[in-house]
Amino acid sequence: MSRCAYVSVCAVVLGCFPVGASRAGDPAKPMGEVEGLIAAADPGGTVVVPPGVYEGNLRITQPVILDGQGHAVLDGVGVGTVVEIRAPGVTVRGFTVRGTGENITVEPAAIRAIAGPVVIEDNTIEDALFGIDLRESPGSMVRNNLVHGKDLDPGRRGDGIRLWWSHGCVIEDNTVYGSRDLVFWYSENLRISRNRVSDSRYGLHFMYSHDTVLSGNDLARNSVGVYLMYSNRITLDGNTMRNNRGASGYGIGLKDCDDIVVANNALLANRVGVYLDNSPSSVGSTGLFESNTVVFNEIGLLATPITHDNVFTANILVENEEPAAAHGRGELTHNTFARDGVGNFWSDYAGFDRDGDGIGDLAYEPRSLFGAMLAREPNLRLFVHSPAQQAVEFTARALPELRPQATLVDPAPLVRPPNLKGSGAATTPLRTRAMAFGGLGLLLFAGATVGVFGRQAALGPAPRGDDR
Repeated sequence: MSRCAYVSVCAVVLGCFPVGASRAGDPAKPMGEVEGLIAAADPGGTVVVPPGVYEGNLRITQPVILDGQGHAVLDGVGVGTVVEIRAPGVTVRGFTVRGTGENITVEPAAIRAIAGPVVIEDNTIEDALFGIDLRESPGSMVRNNLVHGKDLDPGRRGDGIRLWWSHGCVIEDNTVYGSRDLVFWYSENLRISRNRVSDSRYGLHFMYSHDTVLSGNDLARNSVGVYLMYSNRITLDGNTMRNNRGASGYGIGLKDCDDIVVANNALLANRVGVYLDNSPSSVGSTGLFESNTVVFNEIGLLATPITHDNVFTANILVENEEPAAAHGRGELTHNTFARDGVGNFWSDYAGFDRDGDGIGDLAYEPRSLFGAMLAREPNLRLFVHSPAQQAVEFTARALPELRPQATLVDPAPLVRPPNLKGSGAATTPLRTRAMAFGGLGLLLFAGATVGVFGRQAALGPAPRGDDR
């Protein structure tokens, strides 16, 4: 790397020099220089912007490939939107874009497109209220960008990436952190793949957006991983939702959504793995949950009692504090927990498999009295794993008349976890870890048992009453 390139990278990435300096001693340049380069280019031509910091607001009104090659900085110096694309056929790549305004009423963005298709790729966005904003920009691609919002309270942040009425777009390989949402309004036929969203509100948020595929996304430490509202025919395949533990804390949340397919995802250590609110909502619609790994959540599956017509098959549910629950008084028995004779693996299933076909001989019917109490009074979660919970469950077993109705019925529970294909990025190691915890528990139990019986053998038989 040359000395000039090295100094430029230090100025941009490490903040070694004050804002407004591209190299030691070089002042910032006006954004008008970039506008002049664009104006001199042929339509559809490539404009390479020389290294440096360019201050101001840029408007692109003709098709052009604008390339910063990783060394150019576009700085809005805290005023309005930094780059606004007003023509289709524009590509913006290889820039650091920073310093939007903070006036939420005008929704200032680092890069905004109001025409399409456009390509926005390989950019670093920082100190931005809104990151990338597409409005009526169909057929666009947003790829391999790093987006970091302004250092504001979560309630004052803007969206990292937002689409409004932009159909047929591809959003892939972006990293977003410290923003509000990746949100999609009235946008259909999207492909959203391999994005990483963390430390935000909603990782992926859909409103009235249909016919979309979400695959390979990693959503961690947000309030909610994925939340779909009033959106139909969505497929979630191979995503990882982990440690989403805000006030809602859903790995996946569905509200009034029809014909949703949730397959091969990993839902790990969230407050709630899957939350269903009246989904599906239309007559004749269904939801399919297949081959997902739901591990270490406070609640594996939570649904409103009116939830119906969902099919759950070949899912792994391991060591969730509550495997499944319904809001308030209600059950999940209007849903189907097996398909073609294949149910789900529940780590708390206590049945047997005498014929060795991998299917439990008895149905899985969780009847937790403490769980029923918890559904009515969430503050009782304070006593989870405490002697109080154990006492309540022991009482329910001793007095069957106190046992509540089953939350659900899985007629064909699996006695071994199925081999899953193509699950979320963290599924395989965490599934292995879950099984390792189970194996460790068995080894400890076996060791304790051997120790007790070995000690008893060494001491000899217990004395009788006449041997004292």
